[in-house]
Amino acid sequence: MNHEEKEKFERRKSLICELVADDMYVPMKEKELAVFMQVSREEREAFRDVLQTLLTEGKIQVTKQGKYVKPDANQPTGTFISHAKGFGFVEIEGRDEDLYIPEDKTGGAFHLDKVQVALLPGVRGKRQEAEVIKILERGIKQVVGTYEQSQNFGFVIPDNSKIGTDIFVLKERSKGAVTGHKVVVELTSYGDERHKPEGKVIEILGHRNDPGVDILSIVRAYDLPVEFGEKVMNQTQRIPEEVLESDKAGRMDLRDLQMVTIDGEDAKDLDDAVSLYQDEAGLYHLGVHIADVTNYVQENSALDWEALDRGTSVYLVDRVIPMLPHKLSNGICSLNQGVDRLALSCLMTINEKGEVTDYQLAETVICVDRRMSYTSVKKILEDKDEAERNEYETLVPMFELMEQLAVILRQKRHKRGSIDFDFAESKIVLDENGHPIDIKPYERNVATKIIEDFMLIANETVAQHFFWLELPFVYRTHEKPDPEKIMKLSAFIRNFGHYIKLTGEEVHPKELQKLLDKIADTEEETLISRLTLRSMKQAKYTVECTGHFGLACQYYCHFTSPIRRYPDLQIHRIIKEQLRGRLKENRIEHYEKKLPEVAKHASKMERRAEEAERETDKLKKAEYMEERIGEVYEGVISGITQWGIYVELPNTVEGLIHVASLPGDYFYYDENAYEMVGQDTGKTYKLGERLTIQVKSVDRFARTVDFMIPEEGDLDND
Repeated sequence: MNHEEKEKFERRKSLICELVADDMYVPMKEKELAVFMQVSREEREAFRDVLQTLLTEGKIQVTKQGKYVKPDANQPTGTFISHAKGFGFVEIEGRDEDLYIPEDKTGGAFHLDKVQVALLPGVRGKRQEAEVIKILERGIKQVVGTYEQSQNFGFVIPDNSKIGTDIFVLKERSKGAVTGHKVVVELTSYGDERHKPEGKVIEILGHRNDPGVDILSIVRAYDLPVEFGEKVMNQTQRIPEEVLESDKAGRMDLRDLQMVTIDGEDAKDLDDAVSLYQDEAGLYHLGVHIADVTNYVQENSALDWEALDRGTSVYLVDRVIPMLPHKLSNGICSLNQGVDRLALSCLMTINEKGEVTDYQLAETVICVDRRMSYTSVKKILEDKDEAERNEYETLVPMFELMEQLAVILRQKRHKRGSIDFDFAESKIVLDENGHPIDIKPYERNVATKIIEDFMLIANETVAQHFFWLELPFVYRTHEKPDPEKIMKLSAFIRNFGHYIKLTGEEVHPKELQKLLDKIADTEEETLISRLTLRSMKQAKYTVECTGHFGLACQYYCHFTSPIRRYPDLQIHRIIKEQLRGRLKENRIEHYEKKLPEVAKHASKMERRAEEAERETDKLKKAEYMEERIGEVYEGVISGITQWGIYVELPNTVEGLIHVASLPGDYFYYDENAYEMVGQDTGKTYKLGERLTIQVKSVDRFARTVDFMIPEEGDLDND
């Protein structure tokens, strides 16, 4: 579908939605709708696709008589999430709680199918019960799993544990796969109450023990696009190696301004640079300079469509799957030391209170003085390393000024209530065969905080600017927590003598921040921090500026990474059009139509990337612990469920102690107290409690680690 066809497609969707929502509308069948909307015979198939898309999205519904009507609130549509035990849930956009689907009410729905449901009288826990009445679209066409061979047939055990059934494969459709092969199987039948799903092997990824096959399986399972198509690569080849003189024309020249990039040692895509000086009046002049990726990625080009489709770069444990080809990210759009580069700069004047008193957004040409690492800047500022300070002598005053300003900005954010969860993160170190040899904690130091603080203030400044211009834009928003979860948190922390002030059923972020400050360095810190985090919602991209709860700010966007996030690339385009005076009525209308879908898709792709990253981490952590079975560690209880206790080790590996293996009593889960309680002894296991564990078993392919409570003898021998 080309650009014009997509525009027409979206226009028809809008018209149909408006039509069926009109009070004067009389329900019509497909043919009647087509005649009413003057759809030619040649366009009937495309029109049918529009109707099917609207049905799948839940924006219209079809009656048993085949007439199209507006959605019935009692028969919503959503995504089916299956459970290995047979029941499932349906996620509905805009609804906080999922619907519970009993095992006998799934209607043959498969994991991730788009379904229509009918609400039932019952309630499961806090969830409304429902029944699947129609499968609108199959969500999964292919499954990745492990092949098991029999004499005349085989079956595939899905890697995704939510798909609770094997997939039957006839021998002639196995493509020669043997037991232990990781395969991609295309579903030919989704099965029913009496029959398993069926499929055919379309790709053999390799044996599950071969190096790299484990990660490749996750890449395929999440349908992550690895290779760039021919059109994209042809377009990339035409991009110049160096900045053209013609591209510099008309830009603000900042090449004489002292500036640096500060990144990790192994970073290759350096897309943000910073500059800072202080004037005689004591005002700070901070520049955040972001690579002008849109100069090389034109709207509606093959590169642009590919970037939109991917949504984000994906950072797996052993590789990066970039949003844009490396020639851009590591080449012309990388702000390398000593070369001219095009940038979009946010130039801010900030007073001693951390307030932005003036700012300017500008298309610029820059030249970075030095490529700095977090480690090096830490040595200069924290360690006062003499050799390091001598090497970067001319830059040291600017770094000291940066540290000073970052503290001011951080204190200002803290004062308004910005919440900072400082949970341990880790980096998994692999050998040349992809085998994990170490798990190191990520260190947050003075240098990482400087960059974080400067990027945050730039993002806020840009978002506020465009909010008041009342122009179409993509914001990064974070909704207020669910009142019920906050009430539950409030009741729980009273057990520890802590309180949060509620206004009605709502909480101000400052109250949560004050709570985290109070519990710092206490025994209950981990417990309450985790529960507070779990009460929060996920941030997402929206076209409405509804504020960012976690940062306690009204205006926020993602401006600083257009090389790896599509929303940043999109708003750079809008910023440049506004700066050039080209945001006329037709372009505003264009963005008003386009941006809601961009925001929705980018949020979806972000979730996919996060899940894939999490799965590769779990995989390599399990593989790392495989060689440590029997070893004893001290960890912290990070989660409690009815089936057991999760314990997190200092290296961030998490394992489960099954409830049945807890010694000395029969234990049950007290949901209100977040405790595992012994029925006879009254012994409790609480979130955040320190616990000595022994590694019991590891299933690398299921990505699970099981712990146990060691016996006294095991501790003595350790």
